[in-house]
Amino acid sequence: MYREKPHAALNGALSLLVILAVIIGGTTLAIRAFMAQHDALGVAYIVGVTFALIASGGLFIVQPNEAKALVLFGTYKGTVKQDGFWWANPFFSKQAISLRVRNFETTKLKVNDNHSNPIEIGAIIVWKVTDSAEALFEVDDYVRYVAVQSESALRAVATQYPYDSHTAGELSLSTHTTEVSQALEKALAERLLKAGVEVVEARISHLAYAQEIAAAMLQRQQASAIIAARQKIVEGAVGMVETALELLSARSIVNLDDERKAAMVSNLLVVLCSERSTQPVVNTGSLYS
Repeated sequence: MYREKPHAALNGALSLLVILAVIIGGTTLAIRAFMAQHDALGVAYIVGVTFALIASGGLFIVQPNEAKALVLFGTYKGTVKQDGFWWANPFFSKQAISLRVRNFETTKLKVNDNHSNPIEIGAIIVWKVTDSAEALFEVDDYVRYVAVQSESALRAVATQYPYDSHTAGELSLSTHTTEVSQALEKALAERLLKAGVEVVEARISHLAYAQEIAAAMLQRQQASAIIAARQKIVEGAVGMVETALELLSARSIVNLDDERKAAMVSNLLVVLCSERSTQPVVNTGSLYS
């Protein structure tokens, strides 16, 4: 495997001054030599100027958060990551690679969740290159590699969790976004390790049931919400009835036998649990008539 290694490049400004001095001085001396009919010396100066011109091809600039990988005749020689003006062997090919943080949003994928329900899911991936050698030489196109592997990791994570949690403590895609994002980051880090890429952040950007079951799942969610609300109402109503009976008994307001208590409990539960306003019935006769 290729691993990034630093390359000690020379100061570009100083190298430029030396190259210019050689070109200007060599040209001047060559002219004088030819004028003095010292042709051999003139040719030597011209050769020196030619080498200086070739050496000028080794000058290059590294922008902030950028790296230049240096390759000599197919052999990786190192990377310059320090921004500035530099000089290296003019026969090096210099491949620029950005080290800036990038992000992209995956397409909306259609997958089956842990309960085999078809869902639509998408994610936003934030990443950056940390090893220029691996990114350039271990994979063919590291940008496309990140995109394809991100979708693969998202599919794998989506199948491990249900869309909704139906039991206490069950992790789900819709309610445990932090845990799901952490699992997605871990899956991505494992897949992108060989490409010299670091995952900065991964989070779900789109989550919904597939269209063919969306209506049915909406009814299921509504039914679950109604059941949960009814259960809460009944629990509260039973507590209120119990309190009412205790207060009536403690203050000796009225003494009720079991049959009348049952009737009272029934009436109170109807009043407290009914969805509509109840209509009172005034009893003008005896309590037991």
